[in-house]
Amino acid sequence: DENGHGSIPVADVQEALRVTGIDIPGFQFRDLMKRFGCGTHLTFSEFQDLFTELRAERDQEVKRWKEQIGSVTGAYTVKGLSEQSNEEIVHTIRVEEEVAFSNWINSSLINDSDLKDLVPVKTDGGDLYTKVQDGLIICQIDLIHVPGLFRLLQNDETLEDFRKLSPEQILIRWVNYHLSKAGVNRVLTNFTVDVSDSEIYTYLLNEIAPKGAGVTLHPLSVQGNVKRAAAMLDEADKLDCREFVAPNDVAQGNYKLNLAFVANLFNKYPGLPEPGADEIENIEVVEETREEKTYRNWMNSMGVNPYVNWLYSDLSNGIIILQCLFQLYDIIRAGLVNWKRVVTKFSKLKGMMDQIQNCNYAVELGRQLRFSLVGIQGKDIYDGNQTLTLALVWQLMSAYTLTVLAQCTHSGDRLATDKEIIAWVNQKLASSGRTTHIRSFQDPVISDACVVLDLIDAIKPGVIDYSLVKTGSVQANLENAKYAITSGRKIGAKIYALPEDIVESLNVFERVL
Repeated sequence: DENGHGSIPVADVQEALRVTGIDIPGFQFRDLMKRFGCGTHLTFSEFQDLFTELRAERDQEVKRWKEQIGSVTGAYTVKGLSEQSNEEIVHTIRVEEEVAFSNWINSSLINDSDLKDLVPVKTDGGDLYTKVQDGLIICQIDLIHVPGLFRLLQNDETLEDFRKLSPEQILIRWVNYHLSKAGVNRVLTNFTVDVSDSEIYTYLLNEIAPKGAGVTLHPLSVQGNVKRAAAMLDEADKLDCREFVAPNDVAQGNYKLNLAFVANLFNKYPGLPEPGADEIENIEVVEETREEKTYRNWMNSMGVNPYVNWLYSDLSNGIIILQCLFQLYDIIRAGLVNWKRVVTKFSKLKGMMDQIQNCNYAVELGRQLRFSLVGIQGKDIYDGNQTLTLALVWQLMSAYTLTVLAQCTHSGDRLATDKEIIAWVNQKLASSGRTTHIRSFQDPVISDACVVLDLIDAIKPGVIDYSLVKTGSVQANLENAKYAITSGRKIGAKIYALPEDIVESLNVFERVL
């Protein structure tokens, strides 16, 4: 107020607000001026009212974002002890996530006869965590295989390169593939900020929807992120894909629920045409073998972090070697690993050499345990040599398994022999009044999984519901095998065998026990 008249020109108000720390765009300022002042000047009291209103809005916005990124509003905590130490840890559980996953299980698995005692899951009271403990629900949740995934490859990229991507990266690439097909300029980079306005979702739904589904771009004309998200979910409902997220979850960028929402869309409407006859010969198919899947499941069952998505590339960088293999060596023989030789932090200049050093040391430790590693060097693991990587991992898994079995058979420090393991199995079965028994790990009697179920029930009586056991066909055997694996996990076993391993009697007890 240079003239001392108790007012300032409207042209100076925006700059005055900047001095107080409030910077607003011109269009918002012009709207505000229609409600404050006479159009040319603003009195001191009017400026005070304007400042108070804008500061309150700013504080509310800051509060909202704080809640979004770190508050426990709408959440509760569970305390416990770390498995690696006696330190207390606190898990924060978001109520909206708990409700969303419970509702999805109820809608997707309600008609599964194997889950009749578990579903529906209550959305509160911790019922979700009780129901998933035995693994039966978890084993029914899987991602489908989509033959058209090769269409997501980028320049000079192979399917083997593609397998190195995490599930999140694949989903992001899938969304961007459809955005590009739809002629949309936007690009998805995350499942938080990028999806909060629902525009990407609206374009995606319109692109993947079958003709006649009635999906439209109407949500783009709706104002406000929450209202637009609600309109977008109405479109998703036309595809029976209104799962996991509520409008607020989308607008606030809830990472887990948005990721689950997109994964569900991918499973139901991938929109990736299968290769034509002229394309098949140009595609190098890289399917994960059952053996590779077994080894990967084993590593992940041991709590490896980061998660192993593709065996060869994930081992080659030396990080999983550090997290998994060295720890397993120490389990097999306590004190075997000299942790001073393990590189835990990789520098930019020596990163590759440090990773190869870890791989070299992993091979060296294998030789100390008398693994057969003729001609295998750390560089082979670093390079992702499939045959040589499998040779190391198979022997490590076998040694680990035999170490665990030695505790059952009381073999002391030495590894249990096949004969001792089989004797323990038969003794356990006989002591519980079972008539089943095995002669070897390849015994055909294993194929219907009944002997495995009997053994599990012998270890923990009453855990097997024999009314669920089927007979008479290969499919029945496979169902029994699935039940055996989930039941084994229910009693606390770390099982990395596959149902097919049991049906085909492939050294199953070394993987199941």
